[in-house]
Amino acid sequence: MTRSRLLLFCVLASLLSSACDGPAPASSRAEPPPFDLDATRRLIGEQNARFTQAHLTGNIALIDSIFAPDAKSFPPGAAAVTGLTALHDFTVEYLKAGLTEFREETTDFYGNAEFVVDAGTYVVTYGPEHVTERGNYLNVWRQVNGSWKIQFNIWNSDAPVPTPK
Repeated sequence: MTRSRLLLFCVLASLLSSACDGPAPASSRAEPPPFDLDATRRLIGEQNARFTQAHLTGNIALIDSIFAPDAKSFPPGAAAVTGLTALHDFTVEYLKAGLTEFREETTDFYGNAEFVVDAGTYVVTYGPEHVTERGNYLNVWRQVNGSWKIQFNIWNSDAPVPTPK
C-alpha cells in the first residue's frame, strides 16, 4: 500500500468514525432561555426592597452585596464614587444621617439579558429634624455571575437648587 493510499484510508476511517457518533447531545446545543423582562422586573423589585430596607436597618454588608464590583454611583452635589471600597465608605457616611424612611418606586423599566435600567422616584427621611426628600433615581443593573447587581446609580432631589444671595 502506498503512502498516499494509506493516508486516504486513515482520513476516510476517521470521517466514518466521527459520522457514527451521531448528532451532538441536546445539552451541548441548548440555547439559554429567552430573556423575560417581567420576571426580571420582579427580581429587581425584590432587590430594591432589600436595598431600601438595608439602608433603614444599617445593613451595610447587604448594601455592598447589591453593587457590582466595579460599580459607580453619582450622588447629588458630589464627585462620583467608584468601586466597592469607595461605595462602602460612602454608605457608612451616608447612613450617619439617620434614615428613618426610604422608599423607591419604579416608573420605567427596560433592558435585555445583560443590562436593565430601573428608573423611578424615591422618598427618604433623615436626621434629627426628620427632613423628607423626594426625588428621582436611575439604576443600571448588570448580570454578574448570574445575579443582578447595580452597575450605575444616580439620584437627585426634586427640591429647587438654592439661589445665591
